[in-house]
Amino acid sequence: MGGTVRNRANRPFAPRAFTLVELLVVIGIIGVLTSLLMPALASARRAANTAQCASNLRQLATGWQSYANQNKRVSVPGRLPLFAKANGIYDLDNGLQYRPRWYELLGAVNGVYACKNPKAIEDDSWTITNNVFLCPEVPDWNNSRNYPYGYNYQFLGNARPRAGAAAGGVLMWVNYPVIAARIKASDTVMALDCVGTAAGIPEAARTGYYADGTKSITSRGNKAYFVDPPRLTGTSDYADAQSRGPANRSGPDPRHKRKLNAAYCDGHVSLVSPQDLGYVVAPNGAIGINGRNQYFSGNGEDLDPPSFQ
Repeated sequence: MGGTVRNRANRPFAPRAFTLVELLVVIGIIGVLTSLLMPALASARRAANTAQCASNLRQLATGWQSYANQNKRVSVPGRLPLFAKANGIYDLDNGLQYRPRWYELLGAVNGVYACKNPKAIEDDSWTITNNVFLCPEVPDWNNSRNYPYGYNYQFLGNARPRAGAAAGGVLMWVNYPVIAARIKASDTVMALDCVGTAAGIPEAARTGYYADGTKSITSRGNKAYFVDPPRLTGTSDYADAQSRGPANRSGPDPRHKRKLNAAYCDGHVSLVSPQDLGYVVAPNGAIGINGRNQYFSGNGEDLDPPSFQ
């Protein structure tokens, strides 16, 4: 009964192979399915990045309140002042460090450090390895100076000395200390996705990112750890004090599908457009200096930034 099945010509049946046409059809179908799935996968990845970015900013915003509670209700400054400590050297409990920036201070409150090996000298070349401090949409933006999140330093704590101000031997800061209890926390932006000092020029004119801390006014991320508010005046400070001017203003980076994450002082985070925060954006992407500051001023009013003079 058993044996090989044979056809009418009494020949064994051979397995049927794919023809070239059939193979090409299968490859074509796979290609079509891939092309349909890739945008969906990319969109899901970007949505995940947006959510993770919001979580990172939320943790930093929570640290803002903790810092104030541990420092006599003083809001964290954008950077600790140079002359408050000998040679500008501070200790964040993980080693001596030269003038820690705001995100380092907020992390240290909870024992989380952006810098594993701090230095007691000025060094803008070191990079951050802890992803809690970084934006996953721009994972290569990990330089300590050219940082992805910009702090509302002008209203929440600008510890730069005023131009030529040293009355009676007492150094006067631009806007420091700021008492956190006077800030309307739910209405005040603490930090946001920031593009740095290239914000004031058209998007097409912005140059690439420097992970080594190189200072370039037109590069993406340049000194982006500071964000300037929507409206600036003739006596306003700028993120880069050596290059004050409308073309060199720092501003938000709508890197999440033309929107950005903004963290507020009470800890909540919103996904918004630059215009939602009061910024004026030209058709070419350049951000002007004539916006409204009610979400930055600290009291919900459209105030001018403190003068650096």
